Amino acid sequence: MIDVRSFDSLGRFNIDWLNAKHHFSFGEYHDPSRMGWGALRVWNDDEIKAQTGFPPHPHADMEIITYVRDGAITHEDSLGNKGRTVAGDVQVMSAGSGIRHAEYNQEDELTRIFQIWIVPDQRGGQPRWDAMEFPKDDRAGELVVLASGKPEEEGGLMIRADARVMGATLKAGQSLTYTPKPGRHQYLASTKGVIEVNGETVRARDGAAIKDVETLTITALENAELVLTDTR
Repeated sequence: MIDVRSFDSLGRFNIDWLNAKHHFSFGEYHDPSRMGWGALRVWNDDEIKAQTGFPPHPHADMEIITYVRDGAITHEDSLGNKGRTVAGDVQVMSAGSGIRHAEYNQEDELTRIFQIWIVPDQRGGQPRWDAMEFPKDDRAGELVVLASGKPEEEGGLMIRADARVMGATLKAGQSLTYTPKPGRHQYLASTKGVIEVNGETVRARDGAAIKDVETLTITALENAELVLTDTR
């Protein structure tokens, strides 16, 4: 099955500095039919105004992956970590037994991010943060692992979950395939550009919940950038 969820159908939250769309129930948005997809619990599409951001707040027992679509995000946390992640790159925070963090847009332009939360396989553990560049130019046309529960085998940043987060850039007309293991859950969003997934059209910032598909064939109808998760 492939369930395409249009951008207009997503949950909404808007305040002075934040314009957010929620693919799943989050905060004040509640839809019992969209409580998550497998171990994927949150997929937020956030637009953060310049010189603003999320002030320090706590998390525990969640793997939080941030994919920066435009601009940059600056991370600070209670472990003393601080880092700036720019458009196209990714950061991971394993909240573990507990961590406080802030995410600021210290740029002079709007920052757009995907914020992806995955439930860990086990509760607790030492919290941690890390970031990496997404090798876009030399890996165009193929899926690149950005975060994984098996980074030593698959690459990407470590997360404490039986899951992987992947990214790809495709030129118009390019295609790629992905073969998931049976019984798993995939979720896909195009950050830029219109794509086709097994014949279903997915426009920029739409979501697609996928399960029980033997092979995914993703074709760019225009230059596109996408993020795909695969979870238990």
